Amino acid sequence: MANVLAVDVTKALANEKRLQILGWLKSPRSHFPRQVDGDLVRDGVCGVFIAAKLKVSQPTASEHLRILSHAGLVRAKRIKQWTFYKRRDEVIDALRRYSREL
Repeated sequence: MANVLAVDVTKALANEKRLQILGWLKSPRSHFPRQVDGDLVRDGVCGVFIAAKLKVSQPTASEHLRILSHAGLVRAKRIKQWTFYKRRDEVIDALRRYSREL
């Protein structure tokens, strides 16, 4: 099980666009406009805004976000017809601690 998670995390972090997303989600108010639905910090950032900032199509952004979510690095939350993504700092912090122990 741990090996599967390690592969998922490694795959997620091996892409510059996904690293950008994680960086932006660390301080969402600094990187994204105010949203009509959902609070940037409490609920996360709408996938539409992430796609626009990445300058990619929504399906491409969705695939990046799916990989990050599958690895446990972000969580997805549906509000109305939109999906919002929030960084899972507790998981990222645990990965940092673990990598220092290796």
